[in-house]
Amino acid sequence: MQKSAPTPRLTSNTFSAAATALLCAALLAGCQDKPAATPAARPAPEVGVITVSAQDAPLGLELPGRLSASQRAEIRPQVGGLVQKRLFTEGGRVAAGQPLYQLDAASFEAERARTAAALQRAEATLGAARVKAARDAELLKADAISRQAADDSAAALKQAEADVAVAKAALDAAQVQLQRARIVAPISGRIEVSTVTPGALVTANQTQALTTIQQLDPMHVDIVQSSAELLSLRKQLQGQSGSRQVQLVLEDGSVHPQPATLQFSGVTVDPATGSVTLRAVVPNPQGTLLPGMVVQARLVAGVDRGVLLVPQQGVSRTATGDATALVVGEGNKVERRRLTLERAVGNQWLVTSGLKVGDKLIVEGLQRARPEMVVTPVAAGSKPAGGKGGGKGGGKPEGTASAPAGGGSAARSASAPR
Repeated sequence: MQKSAPTPRLTSNTFSAAATALLCAALLAGCQDKPAATPAARPAPEVGVITVSAQDAPLGLELPGRLSASQRAEIRPQVGGLVQKRLFTEGGRVAAGQPLYQLDAASFEAERARTAAALQRAEATLGAARVKAARDAELLKADAISRQAADDSAAALKQAEADVAVAKAALDAAQVQLQRARIVAPISGRIEVSTVTPGALVTANQTQALTTIQQLDPMHVDIVQSSAELLSLRKQLQGQSGSRQVQLVLEDGSVHPQPATLQFSGVTVDPATGSVTLRAVVPNPQGTLLPGMVVQARLVAGVDRGVLLVPQQGVSRTATGDATALVVGEGNKVERRRLTLERAVGNQWLVTSGLKVGDKLIVEGLQRARPEMVVTPVAAGSKPAGGKGGGKGGGKPEGTASAPAGGGSAARSASAPR
């Protein structure tokens, strides 16, 4: 008879291990049956806003223009001949009537002498005719000659008088030609480089100018604007206390010390482009302004009172070019407004429709705002630069990044111009 295998004895250590395993399984099952915790709701993003208010805006316009000489004369010879002398310094100033070139005048002097001699001959003939006519008139009274002879003497006298007049005119013409052999400046101004040298042959009324004189004091500022802008400018100037004086800003950013005066007379609309050319006259006593320079003409014509000015960073453009802005409406919901802009005033836009006094315009955090989104409006520029600081823990809710350094002051100055 065989012996059975001995039954294993449960020890206290084995029992403890089994109990621990059962307890862990129960806890694990309980954790799997427990529902997941709901995440905390994200706070509404903060945006920087300004309150739209009515302000006074200067009627200031900045118009691009180009300088041109008030007078310009191209010097051409009126008679032909060889250039003997150049009588001016290139690039210098000349006065009206100052000699510029001397041409060879020998032929003109000879012509003047010939016509002078012809005049003397005609005058001698006139003297003889006058004496004969007077004598024949006396003889006619005494019936010593026929009336026909007396009439012939009178006619010869008139013909001699006409010959003298013709000779005088020929002498005057010869004198004019002789004077034109010396070319003089028709206007005062600065003279340019000469295109001919002594010894060159020139002809009367040739196409190539010998040189050019430009009057640089005063000068003209030509400003090309559309006809609609011209009408708007005239309306702005009507009834305003400001003058039509214009400050000229040069290419290096400096301001010309003498103001220009804007003129409206003599403008016509170009049918091809629909633009007009305004003209301003500016003194240039020091000669610092030169023809062809590009300037900016700043015009202050008065003050436009009670208008809406908003910072340009709060206005964006659609794909079609329409101006829009985001404002905080009821319930702190974001609304998109379509704006009508009249003109720029410094770094601001003058708004004629789309906004009203008291609207909260978003100027900071535009990348976080969307229409119909609920936001938390704060005063623009109230966040410290750098995005640090704030409440306990040194952090901020997500999506409330502070404005860049200097953004607050820029927003305040834009909303309230000085």
